[in-house]
Amino acid sequence: MNTGKTQQNLLEDLRVNMKLAALWASFMFLYIYVDYFHLYMPGSLQDMLAGKVFTFDVSQTFLVISLISVSIPAIMISLSVILPANANRLTNIIIAAIYIPYSLFNLAGLAWIHMYIGAAIEVALLLLIINFALKWPRINS
Repeated sequence: MNTGKTQQNLLEDLRVNMKLAALWASFMFLYIYVDYFHLYMPGSLQDMLAGKVFTFDVSQTFLVISLISVSIPAIMISLSVILPANANRLTNIIIAAIYIPYSLFNLAGLAWIHMYIGAAIEVALLLLIINFALKWPRINS
């Protein structure tokens, strides 16, 4: 067995893992802050107090779905580090691809400039995730 090649494979995997985890962490911060800054928009807090978010009624179902929507990218930070290369590649491509239209959906309704900028950066980060996952070196050990 060629240990040098195996160590090189592990090092390359680690490099990609760390890039993916960092991109997911950046995505998470932006994802949360765009929603947070939305609270400063006139009428947002009044709508929340009235039990409305966009056109949705605030309910247990809505809050569970909201928690899941922020939990998945948060968990992707860890999964990007711990999953083996093949599973990692596929998981990152699928989840990032799902979150692109999801991020753009947040522009529905009244959207201010900060939301467009946030969505553009979110999509760029997700495209980088897909790119790194697709280009992950496929090295046989």
